[in-house]
Amino acid sequence: MKLLKSAVVAATLALSLGSFSTTAVACEDGRTCFGPEQAIDIYVGKIAESMKAINDGLDADVIEGLLKKTVSLKKEINASDIIARFASKSAKHVKKARKHVKKGDMAAATAELEIAEDIANSLKARL
Repeated sequence: MKLLKSAVVAATLALSLGSFSTTAVACEDGRTCFGPEQAIDIYVGKIAESMKAINDGLDADVIEGLLKKTVSLKKEINASDIIARFASKSAKHVKKARKHVKKGDMAAATAELEIAEDIANSLKARL
């Protein structure tokens, strides 16, 4: 009887673990839906979009919103510890640019975004 109970528990556990797809669960929270290269491209594109918004002279609140989205996109880049470290360095420069935008210093913000874009572009070479 004890052996039968163990067998039933093991079979139930095996069926419950195999009954759902891990890829279906991976995108549930909105993250890890992209490959590392796609995530880097999206991140670099958002930095470029922010720089274009600054150059076009858009409102500071709009630019801050773009920069906030850019920083949150850094979380999508899931490759390795080295990539994460460099992505964090790039995000620090985006955060500095956001502070400059709050102060109204668009030239300094653009300079910080250029540094962030250079670091982000170098991520693909590190894959």
